Amino acid sequence: MPADPPVIVFDGLCNICSFGVQKVLRHDRAGIFRFAFAQGPVGGALKAQYGLTPGDLENVALIADGQCYTKSTAALKVLDRLPGPWRAMRAFWIVPRPVRDFFYSLVARNRYRLFGKRDICMVPTPEQRARFLDQA
Repeated sequence: MPADPPVIVFDGLCNICSFGVQKVLRHDRAGIFRFAFAQGPVGGALKAQYGLTPGDLENVALIADGQCYTKSTAALKVLDRLPGPWRAMRAFWIVPRPVRDFFYSLVARNRYRLFGKRDICMVPTPEQRARFLDQA
């Protein structure tokens, strides 16, 4: 386990975000990722520390290697660290970041309408709980 494991800060009310986190939890068998709800104190503090608006729920953030990645770059960097077929998503690195981020933002702005919204943040299982830095 690295000294500073990568942290995914995500909107815990968003169904597509929670679905993505569940996929990471299932495929990250080495347990390298940690998670923080953007609505929680740790997630908000991490976003603020890296110059992001804590209340901005449209951007997933990946804190890794002393840097903060957002939008499509964060998503692709997460996929890069997962084993197996997820690495095939590397092909999207050839798409210029402004184009990737345009489509990311389009989905992010409409995510509740397209995929729904939870009333409360996802609740990690007891096995997953240790990988979550805070509970919202």
